Amino acid sequence: MTRSGQLLDEALQAIAAGATADDVESNRLDFKRQGRSRDDTLKDLAHTAVCFANALGGVLVVGVRDRVAGSDAFEGCDLDPDVVARRIYELTDPHLTVHAETMRSHGVTLLVVQVPRSPEIHQVEGRATHQVGKACEPLSSAQIATLLAERRGEDWSAVETGRDPHDVSAVALGLARELLRRHPDPRHQAHAERSDLDVLRVLGLIGPGGHLVRAGELLLCEPDAGTVDLIAYQYRRTPAGEPVFAERLPAPLLPALVRVLDVIDARVDKTPVNLPNGQQLQFADLPEVAVREAVVNAVIHRDYRLPGPVRIEHAPTRLVVSSPGPLVRGVTVENILTTVSRPRNACLTGAVRILGLAEEAGVGVDRMYREMVRAGHNPPEFVEEPDQVRVTLRGGAPNKPLARFIATLPTTEADDADTLLVLHRLLTARHVTAQNLAPLLQKSVDEVEDVLRRLSAEPVSMIEPTRETARRAHPSYRLREHVVRELGTAVTYRRRTADEYDRKIVSLVREAGWVNAAMVRTALDLGTQQASRVLADLVERGVLRKTSEAQRGPSVRYGPGPRFPAPRSRKRRGQGDVVADDPGRQEQDELF
Repeated sequence: MTRSGQLLDEALQAIAAGATADDVESNRLDFKRQGRSRDDTLKDLAHTAVCFANALGGVLVVGVRDRVAGSDAFEGCDLDPDVVARRIYELTDPHLTVHAETMRSHGVTLLVVQVPRSPEIHQVEGRATHQVGKACEPLSSAQIATLLAERRGEDWSAVETGRDPHDVSAVALGLARELLRRHPDPRHQAHAERSDLDVLRVLGLIGPGGHLVRAGELLLCEPDAGTVDLIAYQYRRTPAGEPVFAERLPAPLLPALVRVLDVIDARVDKTPVNLPNGQQLQFADLPEVAVREAVVNAVIHRDYRLPGPVRIEHAPTRLVVSSPGPLVRGVTVENILTTVSRPRNACLTGAVRILGLAEEAGVGVDRMYREMVRAGHNPPEFVEEPDQVRVTLRGGAPNKPLARFIATLPTTEADDADTLLVLHRLLTARHVTAQNLAPLLQKSVDEVEDVLRRLSAEPVSMIEPTRETARRAHPSYRLREHVVRELGTAVTYRRRTADEYDRKIVSLVREAGWVNAAMVRTALDLGTQQASRVLADLVERGVLRKTSEAQRGPSVRYGPGPRFPAPRSRKRRGQGDVVADDPGRQEQDELF
């Protein structure tokens, strides 16, 4: 089954189970009813097909009601697939070819129209649209030009201008040299001492005709008269308060970018965190790496054909960065963490990366997620609108217990965004599954299951499948008990599982010879009724038995039952002495 087929099947099952079509629609899936007028229905399908084709492609399903849940949503459709495909072809300019077929689902016939992502920009009745989230939005002439350029592989920033390399600002070029000197790679450091022309060539800012390309003009040249600002920054003491500081930064872009990063850093508070090894780290309320990636990505990936600056709204624990233009073709809010990097302005992006202000291709957003979660904050929030992309970082004081725990993980896991996202979710959720983590990690269910299995195995051994689901293809996972203890107050709940109850009660019986309800309530921090249920369950399973004459009340005592676990021992390989197994593992093996 194809990916789109799998998504459609899952959506239909969700509707049958009680969701509405409106709930399960996405930027690549749309449900419709067949209207009373066949011509109006076909025209509506053509408009929606164009919307998908001008974006990422998608699937149209006719015969399902939008806001009705369950089996009542399926009302069916009698449209002929060949007629639908032919009419969409006729109504679109340039002509759009789709694949239409019928399918049976939940007792009715549905029409399914597969719409490919197109290299052209299509229109219906002179109107071009594209899909943004669940909405079909009109395309402006500037957006059409941008989309066509991207689809043809054109790079706006690489177009040669008429400006001479000597037109660059001495201040901006000096800043470029300073950034190269501070670069961690010695090869880049050496470039700082080369001639002006050589520095520009290393940065890729001189075209084949010997003139500056647009990226060079943007980064290093003083603005012409009437040029608009490139970055607009505002700081507020509270997110809804009045701005107490504002700065508008014109070209050259390089000094403007460095300046705004310095301004943000000066207004971010830092908290010291002592690690278990005695090392002290400073955690910023808004992590520096995440801030830098949010701002730099906005600057290098924005659409420079559209007017307006990159806007930065800053409050002590929040940063909102808005960038003109939609996401680059192929990148969506749902795949931005895992998709292959597609720079809109490849020449500009390359120069900024050589200067050390941006990460290598494909890891910038990953680092934003990682650094936010490492400090105990929520992941970045991305919102795409027709004319801009907005990313929000919500910070605050770091979660110290979480930071200390992450410092104890193997380096490969401590630097892995998937690991940190799973851990972050388990701070507030007792259990997770591959299915409910897939949207967060932006991976398939099987890929997420591989992540969970890795985290449950040595040497990480951070999570474990629950006893009830361990044999399933996709079990429910929880934090291991020792991890809950190490995380302490970072966990918003106190995990108490049947396995843990059994182990602790068995331990109490081993030490005292018996237990009663009061001992169980105290040891496990349970209420009276819950303690009674735990003891009754152990008696029913034969782990305990009543050893007192009293059958009810606080004087009832319990001792070892017929299935009470006996200590086991084993020989160490190559040695004659016998040592006991780990008690926790041994009891779990015996009981379960």
